[in-house]
Amino acid sequence: MILPMKPAIGGIALILALASAQPALSSGGGGGGGAEMPSTSAPAYDPVVEYRKGIAAFEAKDYKKAAAAFKHVVAVVPTHAPAQYLLGASLMGQGDYKRAIKPLEAALKADPSLIDAQRDLVISYAQQGDTAKATAQRGAMVARKTACAAACPEAAQIDAALGMIDAAIAGAKPQAFGPSRALRSLASIDRTYVDAVALINEGRYQPAIAMLQDALWNAGPHPDLLTYLGYANRKLGHYDTAAVWYRTALAVAPNHRGAIEYYGELKLERGDRQGALAHLARLERICGFGCVQADELRAQIAEAGQSAS
Repeated sequence: MILPMKPAIGGIALILALASAQPALSSGGGGGGGAEMPSTSAPAYDPVVEYRKGIAAFEAKDYKKAAAAFKHVVAVVPTHAPAQYLLGASLMGQGDYKRAIKPLEAALKADPSLIDAQRDLVISYAQQGDTAKATAQRGAMVARKTACAAACPEAAQIDAALGMIDAAIAGAKPQAFGPSRALRSLASIDRTYVDAVALINEGRYQPAIAMLQDALWNAGPHPDLLTYLGYANRKLGHYDTAAVWYRTALAVAPNHRGAIEYYGELKLERGDRQGALAHLARLERICGFGCVQADELRAQIAEAGQSAS
């Protein structure tokens, strides 16, 4: 089954402008896994809107306001590495290195590739006098440098991070923190989103995943992005990872029709007919008669039943 070429409702910038509306993806593949469906209760804050508020405050150096916004994001999406990292960086901006450690550790756990998170974690350990943990993380960064040699795209970033790490361990006050990447405007990432969907339509799932994960830094944990990440991972056979993306999408937007349909489809694919039927019932409650997503999942369930008979 092929996903639609265009974004659900006209691009990430428009999606965020209409953040109160529930986007609906009309067709596609599914997520999976055996966890229970998330609560249908909407989160107290819209994490997508809060993320953009946090970005604006961080760039204005209003670190207290930024931290408050990013806390709202991670309360709903604790595995969103960019928000955890930016929360930690916002606390560093306030000089609160002790409280910065937990979100920085969470960011690195969610995405071990984050050089900035590892660098700032070492700096925070050093500022707290935890030389053992700082030294251990420095060793991990040196190992990353060795594996990278001088050829990988991150070589210069790793070298710069090591310089800052060594200064912090030696007792110097940090001169810089925060993401080394530029956080782009919403309008500028619409093209990235459309291009990622085009790659999915072409079956080029790994580069699509990379583009969608990049978009998460700029748009925040938007459920359309999370749902497409679930689909692309599912097509690569990364079922447990796909399940995480789908559950995350539904934590952000419990009534996101596309995520419910896709999650139900993968449950069906993995032999969980009852799970798929539960997703179908949920779609029928949400959108009633003439719901494309419910019709699609219903057809998939019927087809699977015929194949098994």
